[in-house]
Amino acid sequence: MNNSTTAETLAPPGPQSEQARHAETDRLRRLAPRPLTLADTGLSRHFLTELLIKHLYDAGMLTSKQLMQRTALAGPVLEELIEFLRKEVMIDVHGQGFDKRELSYSLTQRGRETAIDALARSGYLGPAPVPIERYRELVQIQTVHGCKVTAASLNGLFEHIVLRKSLREQLGPAMNSGRAIFIYGPAGTGKTYITQKLTGLFEDSCLIPYAISVNEQVVSLFDPLLHQPIEESIHTPSLLFDQGYDARFVNCRRPRVVTGGELGMDMLEIHFNPVTKEYQAPLQLKANNGIFIIDDMGRQRATPMEIFNRWIVPMEEKKDYLTLGAGRHFQTPFDQILVFSSNINPLELADEAFLRRIGYKIYFGYLQPDEYGEIWRQVCAEKGIGFDPLLLDFAITELHAQRDVALRPCHPRDLLGMAQDRVLYLGGDAASLDAQALTWAWNNYFVSLDAEVEMSPSPAARGRNDHV
Repeated sequence: MNNSTTAETLAPPGPQSEQARHAETDRLRRLAPRPLTLADTGLSRHFLTELLIKHLYDAGMLTSKQLMQRTALAGPVLEELIEFLRKEVMIDVHGQGFDKRELSYSLTQRGRETAIDALARSGYLGPAPVPIERYRELVQIQTVHGCKVTAASLNGLFEHIVLRKSLREQLGPAMNSGRAIFIYGPAGTGKTYITQKLTGLFEDSCLIPYAISVNEQVVSLFDPLLHQPIEESIHTPSLLFDQGYDARFVNCRRPRVVTGGELGMDMLEIHFNPVTKEYQAPLQLKANNGIFIIDDMGRQRATPMEIFNRWIVPMEEKKDYLTLGAGRHFQTPFDQILVFSSNINPLELADEAFLRRIGYKIYFGYLQPDEYGEIWRQVCAEKGIGFDPLLLDFAITELHAQRDVALRPCHPRDLLGMAQDRVLYLGGDAASLDAQALTWAWNNYFVSLDAEVEMSPSPAARGRNDHV
C-alpha cells in the first residue's frame, strides 16, 4: 500500500489513431450537436446579443473568427446576432486586411452604453452558457455510475502498488455501488493516496460546460484547476467552423475533486463575487460525472455533522438544490462517487443513522511485515538504493518493534529518503545505507520522548511512545 502526501497528476492519454479520433468526434457530436440556429442554443436573442456586446466592449474590436472563439457560437448563429445588432445600430463594421474581406466589429456609442448596463448586471465574459435543462440531460447520459469497475481493471490500476486483496475486494464493489464510501483508519496508512488513484479506473471522457444558464443567470462551471481537457480536443477545428460538437463544452477526463481541512460550508454553495458580478459553481457541481473526495474528514472548519447533513438529500435523491441571488432555488444533478476519508473513528463523527446511508465503510489498517518489506523494496528501486535485507530486518525488529511503532506505508519512503539525505551531506555513496544512517533518520523523523517530556508541563507525558 504505497503512500504519497501529494496529489498525483494524471498523465494525459496517449495519442489516438486517426480512426479513433474520428470515432470519438462522432460520439461527441451525437452527444452534444453544435447549435446551428438561435433556437438550438436554448438561449434568447436578448441574452446572446448582450454577451456579444460585452465581448466587444472588453476587446474594442473583434473579427467574426475571434467572436466565434470567444462565444463558442457557430457561424450561422453569430451572423444572425450581428445582423440584429447592425439594425439596432449597436455595432460598426470595418474592413481589414489587404483585400478588406475580413470584417471586424466595434461598438457604437449606443452599443457601449448597452454593454455597460449589461456588465453592471452580470460580469460574466466567456463562452455562451448551456441551459440548465440541457446540462441535466447530459450529466444523466454521461453518468459515472455507468462506468463499471471489474477486478481486472482494479488489479491493473494497483498492479505496482502494495494493497492487500481484502481492500481491493471492498473498493471494487464500492465503486460500482452508486453509494457514498467512507474510508477510515490511522494516519499514514495510504487512504489519501489510494482514493486519489481511483479515478484512474475511468478511461473515458465527459463533456463539461464552460458555464450553465439558470433563467439566463450564468454560473461558471469549468475550472482549469480541477478539469483536465483531453489534449487533442483543446484546439479542435469545430471551434472555428460549423462542424463538430457543441463548442460550449470542453471534452475532459472525468473530474477528480479533492478537498481537505480547508473545506467550509460556503464552498458547497453558489459563490457570488460582488466585484466581478459573477456566479461560481460549488465543488460538488464541478465534480459531476466524476469523483468527489473529502479528505481529513473531521478537520474541516465546519463541524462534521454540518458537512454530513449537507449530503443527506443529494445522496438519497441523486440531485442537489442550490440558490442564486434573491433566494432563487434551482435543481442540479448529483452524479458523482462521494468518498469520505478520515483518521478519526466514524462513530465519533456521525451517528449510526447517517452512517447507514453510506454504503461502504472500508478500514485501512497497519501493514504486515511482508507488505512493509515489499514497499521498502519499491522505494529502494525508485531511489537507486541497493536493497539490503539486513537493513530492512533492522528497521522492522530494532526500530519499529523495540519502539512499539506500527508499520505504516509512509515510513519506508520517509525514512530511506532522510537517511539518503544524510549520506549525501556527508559525501558518501547515496546507493548504500547502513543502520547508523537509518537510526539517525528515525531520530529526526519521530518526536523525541525526552524532548516531549521536557516541553510538557504535565507528568502525564511520561511513559508515552515516540510518535510522528
